[in-house]
Amino acid sequence: MAVKKVALLTAGGLAPCLSTAIGRLIERYTEVSPETEIIAYVGGYKGLLKGESIEVTDEIRKNAAVLYKHGVKLTNVKDCEKRGLVQPGENPLEVAANQLVKDGVDVLHTIGGDDTNTTAADLAAYLAENDYSLIVVGLPKTIDNDVFPIKQSLGAWTAAEEGAKYFENVVAEHNANPRMLIIHEVMGRNCGWLTAYTAKVYHDNLEELDFLPHIGLSQERKDVHAVFVPEMEIDIAAEAERLKKVMDTVDNVNIFISEGAGVESIIKEMEAAGEEVPRDAFGHVKLDAVNPGAWFGKQFAKLLGAEKVLIQKSGYYARAAASNEADLKLIKECCDVAVDSAIAGIGGVVGHDEDKNDELRACEFPRIAGGKPFNIDEPWFGELLADIGQAKGGKVIVEH
Repeated sequence: MAVKKVALLTAGGLAPCLSTAIGRLIERYTEVSPETEIIAYVGGYKGLLKGESIEVTDEIRKNAAVLYKHGVKLTNVKDCEKRGLVQPGENPLEVAANQLVKDGVDVLHTIGGDDTNTTAADLAAYLAENDYSLIVVGLPKTIDNDVFPIKQSLGAWTAAEEGAKYFENVVAEHNANPRMLIIHEVMGRNCGWLTAYTAKVYHDNLEELDFLPHIGLSQERKDVHAVFVPEMEIDIAAEAERLKKVMDTVDNVNIFISEGAGVESIIKEMEAAGEEVPRDAFGHVKLDAVNPGAWFGKQFAKLLGAEKVLIQKSGYYARAAASNEADLKLIKECCDVAVDSAIAGIGGVVGHDEDKNDELRACEFPRIAGGKPFNIDEPWFGELLADIGQAKGGKVIVEH
């Protein structure tokens, strides 16, 4: 396929892979098809709908442009109208498709999470139904690592590593107050992979350090004492009994939780109290308003007899980092396959396909979906829980 013009579009939250993915796509096209024109839409899907883009010049090619953008879901017509991105009665998919044709785009590369790529799938289907000759090739950018059927989404390893670094400093507060409870809230609405892997990296890093317990500097006080993810069944009463023994012994407790853990229980409490549950344009509960970290802190503070509770969130710190070596390798491999797929006229989202023996390929859009749960039966997670003395279980159980 002769690719004359390529458009790049990033959407959703930041992730450690964004700048790397954009840079590598530009580099790869420059290597294999230097005559191909490249543009980048400003503001994700908003830029596409409004026809706002930046030309990737020779200077930008040399410096591997850094683009951090946010977007909206095109099929959410009311939200698009509310934000003035389309006029009342207009079909956002049609507006986007017409803009791509107007811009002369042959290939659209989307870099984003499940919302971004399922929106790209809707756009690709609309284009196909209306005889638009355009290839859409996506890259799975989400630190949650929750996209079907992609084995590893871009940026997730880095975010876990950075979240562990973040907590290495936060945990210094463990002896700033008697009976200290520290809650580390990690991003992850429906998937606990990032929380679990952040805890694993942090726990493993402690093994490399020297300690002096005789003066109060012990590995036990700095370690992870509990990990709560949406996929696990957690009996809070039983966990509180276990963690109170930890508190009584080492004078502090450190808990890692996913921001989506316990949300169902929190919503039930809010609705029972007659409170409105805040939701975003996609119908998702606004986690910053619900605040699971504060909820867990309140529950366990009473049960453990904590004198002080510290709640820290690593998300914005972790997702803004540069890619680590593992992600750099993965991103470069995926970007190269994305360019090759585009030139071959093959659309989809590029990643290691779990349904096809982890082959690195453009996975078909109809098979792309968000909300892939973390597999709590991963051996490394079982080893982590065994090390910290926590039982493994599917949903949070709360007794009032």
